[in-house]
Amino acid sequence: MSTLPPNHREDLMRTAPVNMAVAATTKPKPASKASSNNASSKAKAQMHRRSRTGCYTCRLRRKKCDEGTPMCTACKHLGLQCEYKRPMWWSNNDARRNHKENIKMIIKSKKLSEKSSHTIQTSASSPPGLSHSLPTSATLTDPFDRTRSASMDSLNFNFNSPPHTGEFFPNQLHPDFMFSGGFSQPYEVDVKTERQMFVNDVPTLRESHTSTFSTYQTPPPTGAILPSFNPVEGGEWTEQIFQERKESLTEESLNVNYFDFNHSPSTQVAIELDEGDQKLLEHFIQFVLPTIFPILESNQHGSVGSDLILPALQNNKGYLHCCLSIAAQHLKSTLTPDMIGSEMDRNLDNDIMKHRYETIASLCDALNKDENHQQILDAALGLIFFQCGVGRFDDTLPDIPWHQHFQAAISLVQKLDLPRLVTESSETVQQTPFNMTLTSWIDIIGATMQGRAPIFAHTYREKHLSTTNQSLGLRELMGCDDRVMYLISEIACLENLKLEGMDEMIICQHIHSLAEQIGLTEQNDPSTNAGPKMPFNANGTLSPKQLSRNITMAFRLAARIYLCSLVPGFVPSQSSCVGLVDKLAHVLSHIPSGIAGYDRSLSWVFLTGGAVAAPGSQFRTLFEDRIAQLGDLANHGSFGRVVCLLRETWAQQAALSTVSTPVASPGENGEQASSQGQQQQHISWRDVMRLKDWDFLLM
Repeated sequence: MSTLPPNHREDLMRTAPVNMAVAATTKPKPASKASSNNASSKAKAQMHRRSRTGCYTCRLRRKKCDEGTPMCTACKHLGLQCEYKRPMWWSNNDARRNHKENIKMIIKSKKLSEKSSHTIQTSASSPPGLSHSLPTSATLTDPFDRTRSASMDSLNFNFNSPPHTGEFFPNQLHPDFMFSGGFSQPYEVDVKTERQMFVNDVPTLRESHTSTFSTYQTPPPTGAILPSFNPVEGGEWTEQIFQERKESLTEESLNVNYFDFNHSPSTQVAIELDEGDQKLLEHFIQFVLPTIFPILESNQHGSVGSDLILPALQNNKGYLHCCLSIAAQHLKSTLTPDMIGSEMDRNLDNDIMKHRYETIASLCDALNKDENHQQILDAALGLIFFQCGVGRFDDTLPDIPWHQHFQAAISLVQKLDLPRLVTESSETVQQTPFNMTLTSWIDIIGATMQGRAPIFAHTYREKHLSTTNQSLGLRELMGCDDRVMYLISEIACLENLKLEGMDEMIICQHIHSLAEQIGLTEQNDPSTNAGPKMPFNANGTLSPKQLSRNITMAFRLAARIYLCSLVPGFVPSQSSCVGLVDKLAHVLSHIPSGIAGYDRSLSWVFLTGGAVAAPGSQFRTLFEDRIAQLGDLANHGSFGRVVCLLRETWAQQAALSTVSTPVASPGENGEQASSQGQQQQHISWRDVMRLKDWDFLLM
């Protein structure tokens, strides 16, 4: 099994930045020579070749597309759905024919209605996904309107009762069309990998392999979210869906153009790999990629892959090897106990270490050349963040601690001048650099893990005090409102001062001030008084805004618990702490759970609340239920490490609780002795991390 070079750790610590270099190379196949007999016909056909960048609707109709955004002129005029991302029906001939017939019927219906000058009544056999009566990004007045819709909040549904499909869906409406929420329809990704055989350095056999992966996500689980629905006769039900859809877009969407990913969007990958690495790449795209940034993906379907991951795989060698190593680690974590030590297990160990070494080698090479800073930063953050989603807590393969990679990322962020770019106020709305947002999230959560101040704490303080440019995109990326994250940064700064010996009286003053600041974020959020609600729209689709509200409430309560833990003499049994933990459990019960849920994005929240949750509490019951719903996935990534850490912490606390409270001496106050006894019985999760020599980043 290959291992890292012995001096690798020292080399990395001496080098400030981290990451990757350019370059998965793509070699297009040469076109075959045309015979002289059909040269003229080929040239003639070339003149009429359709654009490969036009919308798929025009390509299906074999019409010229002007490639307008968000809709081309033809689709906008005819009321058709304009799709630039490869839709699911494109790869199936029968589906294409059916889709084309539906389009013909819509066009025919439109022409007849124009002649008769009557209100458009869409044919009942037309799929609502293509119907003119449904809104698109071009037909709605303002699809990104952030105003609040009172009608959505006034609806009240029983989310625990199983739905009746026959009541919810009319005969003419296929369920797939109802669940295509958000701004993007499901589309497919083509991954083309090539390998070539060389004999005495002479290229001989060349093989090409293309795999297609669908970004379609299954509808919400039965019994969770679907209300009953009674369609009315005629064309009124389509108008009702139109209104629901319009309300959904105006009320429930976050800003879908918020981030600058520094890549051109791509839904195709062409990389030269050998057979083993080809399988790892396919595994990464099919099983790992859908789990990365689930909050961002819920609002921008496909953007994580098409705008961030896939372009970087093609153009960044270090990033590619990082993803292949993560894929091998993810595969290894899925092995059954009887396969541990098998040949497959050993091969995966070799793959993990080989690509881990290649990633570091490409990092060092790029650092020595002092170029491609953006690509190096991409790979450095990938090494940190992707690791939080895979592997088990007891992985024994040699690796470099996350905070050493982060030291390199910090240097790169400063070289790229990202803090200045996000803090300077401008009347012109600019996209936020994605890497600065991700760096900020790692910085703040990582600081709480180590009991230190965040590196860019001053930047977050400036953003918090700004009246014109307050957001860093943390809500869009991970769901929690930026202001709450800025206050968590301030709490981490206060903890650092406490560990350095700050006077207890001054600490209490700062705690009181920060508690008031947290309260201000509640006053500015009208949804806080109403409490958490299930984050689903009337038509059963996920509401990104309500999901964000619930996640913000959870982080806000966790921040209060974190702040309370800094109070001198803190013990978890205090009534104020118990009340906060119960409230946190209530909020978490309104965040979707299970395999398709968001628990794995709330590792820090579960850690902060669980570390002070008493035996038999509502929180512990909810946590065990969430573990059961995740199944084996509860053992992977940050969430799996939180499960292990909390159970070890609870075991240590239970062992300490058996120690009797010291008896008060004659000159000692009884209440004071009791308090000291309780304090002795409390052990923090960070104490357990030190005892076990664990170095986790739990995000």
